[in-house]
Amino acid sequence: MFNLTLMGFIIIMITSLMLVIVSIISKKSFIDREKSSPFECGFDPKSTARLPFSLHFFLIAVIFLIFDVEITLLFPLVISLTTSNLLNYTIVTSIFILILLAGLFHEWNQGALNWTK
Repeated sequence: MFNLTLMGFIIIMITSLMLVIVSIISKKSFIDREKSSPFECGFDPKSTARLPFSLHFFLIAVIFLIFDVEITLLFPLVISLTTSNLLNYTIVTSIFILILLAGLFHEWNQGALNWTK
């Protein structure tokens, strides 16, 4: 136990030392307003350089990715069906699917799945 604590302490000290050294050595850059502004042949730009971004579309994409990853977690359950007890398999699969459905129901109640508001 002492060896594990000592190794953890050494790792934390080395990491902290590296962070301090990197912050001292790193190049400092000062943000200049003129350098960060868009440039159009010496003239002021006619419109904004930033396009509007639909945050709702991003939220739908993140929800899709989360549920897609959870669906891929169901594939090993199908493979383990042949080696596991049927009662345990049914309980574990049912609990997992109920958690997925609870998450979907929560997102639906929050209004995250409504495209137009």
